[in-house]
Amino acid sequence: MSQTLKPQSPPSVTEESYCRIHLELLKLFCEDDQITICSKCFQLPVHKHHLVYEIHEAAENYRKLFKETLHMLKGKLEVAKSILADEQERMVRIQEEEQSFKKMVEAEYKMRFRLLREETDLKYPRQPACKFDQNLNEAGQNQLGTELEQKSQETLQRLNRLGRENMSKLKASEFQVAEQLCSLQRITTELEKKCGEPVFTLLQNARYNLERSESLLLQSLEPAEITDLSSCLIQGMSKVLMVFQRHITLDPETAHPCLVLSEDLKSMRLGNTPPSVPDTPRRFDFGASVLAAESFLSGRHYWEVAVGQASNWQLGICDCVGRKSNRPQVSGDKVLLMGSMMGADYTFWIFPSLRKICLRKKMYKVGIFVDCDHGQMSFYNVTESSLIYNFSDLTFQGAVRPVFSLCVPNGDMNSDSLTICPPHTPS
Repeated sequence: MSQTLKPQSPPSVTEESYCRIHLELLKLFCEDDQITICSKCFQLPVHKHHLVYEIHEAAENYRKLFKETLHMLKGKLEVAKSILADEQERMVRIQEEEQSFKKMVEAEYKMRFRLLREETDLKYPRQPACKFDQNLNEAGQNQLGTELEQKSQETLQRLNRLGRENMSKLKASEFQVAEQLCSLQRITTELEKKCGEPVFTLLQNARYNLERSESLLLQSLEPAEITDLSSCLIQGMSKVLMVFQRHITLDPETAHPCLVLSEDLKSMRLGNTPPSVPDTPRRFDFGASVLAAESFLSGRHYWEVAVGQASNWQLGICDCVGRKSNRPQVSGDKVLLMGSMMGADYTFWIFPSLRKICLRKKMYKVGIFVDCDHGQMSFYNVTESSLIYNFSDLTFQGAVRPVFSLCVPNGDMNSDSLTICPPHTPS
């Protein structure tokens, strides 16, 4: 096609319009000039190299193009509606997530200060006769508290800044998508009307209407790219956690039949064929899961699990000790971190309130910390030495036990495995 034409003011025409120069019926349509012409106009030198159609054929060609374009416009219109609704929902969700992450940061630093304070009290027990040591102890606690408070405030400030940036991007995206939506609705309505018009009216500004619609189809329609708030989460892990590291072993009587446990009960993998095992009241009959032999009713506990050899896994705790059957339930009280690998992409989720979390790299080792007395639980990326997620308002009904799960694939078993790491040896 030639250069884009501006819309022309439609002359007063009828289905039997005549050429004003030759007074003959306008039976032809010049594609290059976008005008109707008569047979004598066609013989003029100006139209010698132009593409000319019989007028009804030209109208049907454009009518077909209009309908095809209209179909694509309606498709993009639905996409625009969906993106606009998503952007508005994301604005609400990003505010909720920001508050949730702030709560996590405050709870994590509060826990770290509590652990450090207790560790300091153990090193420098309060003795009335030793006021100097007591003053040193209090000074040390105050310094640690100040440092942790400063780090907490820095992290909260990063969350505030990132939250504002994300909200600004979402609002700009909402405005842009809303504008495109209005344009799509307007052009779609006009094009629907155009498709039903008679020949002469349909051909008025035909190329302009088509090019305007195509231009709208070419406009980008993508949701805003925002930064996941988890990028602001706490870096580094408290060394005091090592004090609470426990020897954890797997309980064979709870292992799903498709799982093969190592002799030392520290590792689990999927078996090629499910072994013949006795059915016990405590054995998992859903998912490839197994409980730890150890249970915790009070106190603080920490353990680490190597997950690098698993593409789909779950780690956490399960409240199943107090049940009458003592059998873990599908809907039992659990707190989980879940990892899933699809090709080279990794997706991580936390439960309860199933929520996707953003982690940029594959994890090789996960640390789990449970404070039964304060209802707190934290997951750590040991490889990167960073917090993954923190629960601070848990209510434990009774004793809890660590739980480990692998995903049973469709078809042949894969080589997924999990290994409980031995406690660190003090240096």
